[in-house]
Amino acid sequence: MQLARKSRSFLCAMLAWGIALASVGFAQSPPRDVIVYGGTPAGLCAAIAASRAGASVIVIEPTPWIGGLVTGGLSHTDKGREETIGGIAREFFTRAAAAVPGTPLWFSEPHVNMATFQQMLDEAKVTVLTGKLVKSVTSAPHNGSIRLNSITLDDGQTFSAKVFIDASYEGDLLGKAGVKSVIGRESRGEYDEPLAGYVPMPIRERSAEIMGSVCPCLGGTGPHYIHGTPCKISAYGPDGKLLSGVMPAMGEPGTADDKTQAYNYRICVTQRPDILIPFPKPANYDPARYELLLRLIQSYPKVRFGRLVHLGRIAHEKFDLNAQGLFSTDYPGGNVDYPGGDAAARERIRQDHIDYVQGFLWFLSHDERVPRELRDETNSWGLCRDEFVDNHNWPYALYVRDARRMVGEHVMTQRDIQTEIEKPDSVAMGSFVIDCHIVQRIVTADGFVTDEGSFPDAPARPYQIPYRSIIPRKNDCENLLSPVCISASHIALCSMRMEPVYMALGQASGVAAVMAIRSEKPVQEIDVPQLQATLREQKQVLQLEGAAAGPTSKQIGGLIQDDSQAEMTGTWQDSTFGNPIDGAAQHDYNAEKGTKSATFTVKVPKDGRYEVRFAYVPSPNRATNVPIEIRHAGGAAQVLVNERLPTTVDKLFVVLGEFDFKEQQPAIVIVRTTGTDGFVSVDAVQLRAKTTQVPQP
Repeated sequence: MQLARKSRSFLCAMLAWGIALASVGFAQSPPRDVIVYGGTPAGLCAAIAASRAGASVIVIEPTPWIGGLVTGGLSHTDKGREETIGGIAREFFTRAAAAVPGTPLWFSEPHVNMATFQQMLDEAKVTVLTGKLVKSVTSAPHNGSIRLNSITLDDGQTFSAKVFIDASYEGDLLGKAGVKSVIGRESRGEYDEPLAGYVPMPIRERSAEIMGSVCPCLGGTGPHYIHGTPCKISAYGPDGKLLSGVMPAMGEPGTADDKTQAYNYRICVTQRPDILIPFPKPANYDPARYELLLRLIQSYPKVRFGRLVHLGRIAHEKFDLNAQGLFSTDYPGGNVDYPGGDAAARERIRQDHIDYVQGFLWFLSHDERVPRELRDETNSWGLCRDEFVDNHNWPYALYVRDARRMVGEHVMTQRDIQTEIEKPDSVAMGSFVIDCHIVQRIVTADGFVTDEGSFPDAPARPYQIPYRSIIPRKNDCENLLSPVCISASHIALCSMRMEPVYMALGQASGVAAVMAIRSEKPVQEIDVPQLQATLREQKQVLQLEGAAAGPTSKQIGGLIQDDSQAEMTGTWQDSTFGNPIDGAAQHDYNAEKGTKSATFTVKVPKDGRYEVRFAYVPSPNRATNVPIEIRHAGGAAQVLVNERLPTTVDKLFVVLGEFDFKEQQPAIVIVRTTGTDGFVSVDAVQLRAKTTQVPQP
């Protein structure tokens, strides 16, 4: 009863606040100190921070709802390391968890998140205007830069301010202001990022046992998440044409394009009979869209619902349903025209995504070709009667994972996430893995389907985010900040795009905006040490003690290849346990033995004899008999390594032996899992020269 009363009171507060929003009039608006475009979590944190500092602030949100994904469906917070989250972001999550008894930190229900934001905005006396799109801006040259003066909305209202913050997911204010930005993926060569560009993935075979397993989120012992295409499935229909949603393979690996990772809806679902509403049939249902899904199911007749979606537990027996694997709620290719599209195009794409995701769930629960067991399991889940009550219980927010990205004073890249993690002008931190969802489904040369763009999650060390990454270059604009469409490459954004990071950058933007106003300086010229001092006073986390203390490939030097650069076959899990090189190693889950391997390829500069070293993270649960093959100039050698023993060379490596190698023939070291009696860890391979001439036979 206490939970029900508390939830009802939050809902009443939301509805009352909605009436207050509707009362904002159409009269000429007085000038504000700060205009925040985008009522996302970042935008709301920016507005709260600026208002608490004494500025007059208005938030203008294009949709009818505030809070972006945090109120719109994403409730199982993607957070990385919790100790990197502070400031207003942690205040928000703490207050939301405390609002309703039994709510775990970070995992509040969507309607509780909405009411918590509403309370914080009310306390800060922030004005919010919803359902309004930016139509145009006015600006003028100023001291060698461009200064924004006002924005005009689609209903004709004009608002002026001293500083503007674009906190929208799409970056439309950036675009209207003429700030340099990009859409799509950079090439590998542009920023020297190994993960960048077009990335066709191999088929990542999964056993029937794994596809029929239960995720730990549901009390099972299977893998937490499964990436990629699990088996060979023909890409063609009976008519010889490609299946719906499958595209021809185009381009060379690593090339740039204008594509972004897939969007979806994060859906709040439950099995509680008191609030369960069956999944709806979409307005535009076409079962032909799900032929590839049917073939996937036919390949694994015992596949579980929780292997076709990911179910992240939140408060009170509700779950945040997200995409998983080859065919799920992600809609690869469905967002092509969204980032740069107009309002009509985006509305069409939103509806198409609703039809696609609802159709996916309807197909699983009703199509008679789906095994009865899977249909019944799907039908045991449904939407939540007490969520999104003004939107047919469907989540508000399309998950725009990547749209426009500013090219600012500093562009964050892969190295900023993994190795060069310290920044003198840090205003926030990130720590989530480099996580890219499917970009496309493509056909392989032999006629099978595979996924493109969804490389295995790559590790990230807790990294500092510089102020320079949320401000434009000065010649572009002097009074605009961008905490969401940040200055980052596609690869860096794959880690940085998590809501707690956006919220921290929003807070930094709000504080910086007030400093720029008071000092009468461009945002590029404010006192950054003072900004950092203020953020620390507000409990923002700007650095993590010891985060940069671990060993890196760059520090070790020489001929070294990290596991992140190795060719990994099968499903491996990133792990930050111990003291791994470059912040993470990988292990084999202690599962599917014999199907996994890690291949390291190291070029030598000269013919000669080299000592070969192998790095792993020792632990009592490791295998005692890891088979490693070293291919050298004279043939191949086999070595067994006991990974329960400590590493003896620099506390990182063990020596596998000395071998002859030639400049024209790279050293190849293959770590396998066949017959191993525990977890297999791989971290790096290093070669050290012993002589510079290969002995003649």
